[in-house]
Amino acid sequence: MRAQAPINDESAQMVACLPRLRRYARALVGERSGADDLVQDTCERAWARLHTWRQGSDMRAWLFGIMHNLHVDQRRKPGLATTPIDDTGFEASTRATQADALEIRDLETALAQLPVEQREVLLLIALEDMSYEEVARTLGIPSGTVMSRLSRGREKLRAQMQGRPQVNSLKVVK
Repeated sequence: MRAQAPINDESAQMVACLPRLRRYARALVGERSGADDLVQDTCERAWARLHTWRQGSDMRAWLFGIMHNLHVDQRRKPGLATTPIDDTGFEASTRATQADALEIRDLETALAQLPVEQREVLLLIALEDMSYEEVARTLGIPSGTVMSRLSRGREKLRAQMQGRPQVNSLKVVK
């Protein structure tokens, strides 16, 4: 029986961020196994580069930045052909009513139809409760871009959920 290494402050902070990392990864990737892989890759990279984390800074934002970069890299490279495993038998919770399940499904569908840039900002602010500045640092974009993407993403999501046709607000200038 091996003795376990004592858990230091950085380890405890990283472990505390796991539920949020997993939730954000699930929303980004859309399926459980891919999200779990993304979280594992994020933790592996963070652990290997823990010396680059500035003591006293927000570890959550640092981890989300790593996850964002990994996700972008994974989207860019072609993936292997895989066969998904049916894991529906492992679901423990059920929705309270059919209407709840339909609304959640519609929301997931509407989120998936948003451009990736808008979906990332919307999820980090609404789901992860990050500030505009934290999102800007995490994604490496200006705060104004965060606000713009959030506004456009919310409007598109609202229109999709209400069944309104999406109107392109861009105008052709001659």
